[in-house]
Amino acid sequence: MSHFKFRCTECGALYQESKTRLTCDTCATAQLPGGVLRGVLEVVLDVLPGAWPMAPPASPEFLRAFLPLPRIEFLPPIPVGGTPLLPVPRLRRALGMNHLWVKDDTRNPSGSTKDRASLLVVAKAQEYGCETIATASTGNAATALAAIAAAAGVNAVVFVPATAPVAKLVQMQSYGAVVLPVDGTYDQAFDLCLEACREFGWYNRNTALNPFTIEGKKTVALEIAVALAPGEPDAVLVPTGDGVILSGVAKGFADLKRCGLLKRTPRLIAVQPEGSSAIVNALRSGAEAITPLPRAASVADSLTVETPRNALQCLRAVRSSEGTGVAVSDSSILEAIGTLAHLTGVFAEPAGAAALAGLLAALEQHLVGRDECVVLLVTGSGLKDIAAASRAVKSLAPIPLNLDAVAEHLRNSPAKIVRV
Repeated sequence: MSHFKFRCTECGALYQESKTRLTCDTCATAQLPGGVLRGVLEVVLDVLPGAWPMAPPASPEFLRAFLPLPRIEFLPPIPVGGTPLLPVPRLRRALGMNHLWVKDDTRNPSGSTKDRASLLVVAKAQEYGCETIATASTGNAATALAAIAAAAGVNAVVFVPATAPVAKLVQMQSYGAVVLPVDGTYDQAFDLCLEACREFGWYNRNTALNPFTIEGKKTVALEIAVALAPGEPDAVLVPTGDGVILSGVAKGFADLKRCGLLKRTPRLIAVQPEGSSAIVNALRSGAEAITPLPRAASVADSLTVETPRNALQCLRAVRSSEGTGVAVSDSSILEAIGTLAHLTGVFAEPAGAAALAGLLAALEQHLVGRDECVVLLVTGSGLKDIAAASRAVKSLAPIPLNLDAVAEHLRNSPAKIVRV
């Protein structure tokens, strides 16, 4: 086993690594059925590198320096991470932000940031000798686990709401996962997965419950930092559902500051849909705990959760960074899909495009400055939810097979296409 300890994010208690260790013994006793997770653990490595590894950010050698991996042989044979930090010149001009960047995590194997967590979880499961890994998901974590498990040759069992986008359901089935569509919400799927793992002895990947989900997602922060070095980001906007991606981003920047590779950590801005904004509501009101939102709903299915499981750690992470949160409407999210695609070439699902919608809201509320170095984390591919993206574009009718029809269509097109 590798050289690290688990630390409770609530009371600070330390625990040795164990394949059955998921939460703090003391704080977990405050857990309420269906409530936010209590006793969430984070990984504290005994040693962090004092200089950037002489290896590409997504390489096994780089990951071994920052992750709790005893041997790189446990990593599944599939490339995860190493996604580009795009300078997006057209979006910069449109917003008057010369230091705006887009971290395009749509280019991960299954098309989302969740692949980063699944890579580490599957690696640890293989280290522990576990043959079956289960998770609950709104969709992306399930497809991520299915993809990485397929590459590693282990079994994946996924619990998802039956209302998940069809593309995600097809994707996880194609990877060979056992897919259990739940007649209920993500929150209910989460609880059912807990019961099933206890009953059948499966290794549980559930978001936040498994400490390695947060640790795996921190790699996106490492990549942002190494790409901007020697500069540093002022603010990072993170689409937020359960709060684990944001907590992972915070953990990555905190580790870099701890080992001296960053002088300061950036402000973190949580972006949530108005219909699923429990974390943002708490941030804006100053509350220490979140108020669940029964019947939470949004076009951004990946961000839709009634009770964010990692809310407590997420709130602390945002506040310690001197960040904040913004809630955005579904209409602004749908509009952002087209704007992001048209001005950057990045086609995002609603959850990913929420980062841009959040930036526009943050600019309007003077939460970020146009002269700051700002990073938008785009967390998922638009190909995962074509139905949502189609709501923001016009339906197409066939044209007659003649040049007059082509010319007529061009005259009515918003694009300025001319004869050369």
